[in-house]
Amino acid sequence: VQLQASGGGLVQAGGSLRLSCAASRNIFSANTMGWYRQAPGKQRELVATITRHSNTNYADSVKGRFTISRDIAKNTVYLQMNSLKPEDTAVYYCRGNYDRDYWGQGTLVTVSS
Repeated sequence: VQLQASGGGLVQAGGSLRLSCAASRNIFSANTMGWYRQAPGKQRELVATITRHSNTNYADSVKGRFTISRDIAKNTVYLQMNSLKPEDTAVYYCRGNYDRDYWGQGTLVTVSS
């Protein structure tokens, strides 16, 4: 399974970005699709996940600001990020849990203060 993440960039604090993760396999067949991030010098952490049955889960730090969604017809998972903060700066990775975990290449999000 190949996961292609895109949509990162430079944005000012308070701004918005939408990340996309295009999968080469039907995302409905995945147990879970998710977004993770890794800031410089820190461990990779969960941002948001969505299950096959559309149940979502968010890190406390992004609740109310980020929204994960999917378009099954396009095999794409999205992460809408609003009210961005400098501490959201990180490389964002897409993960698909199928028969095993698959990871995308990451897309850099930089939030300036």
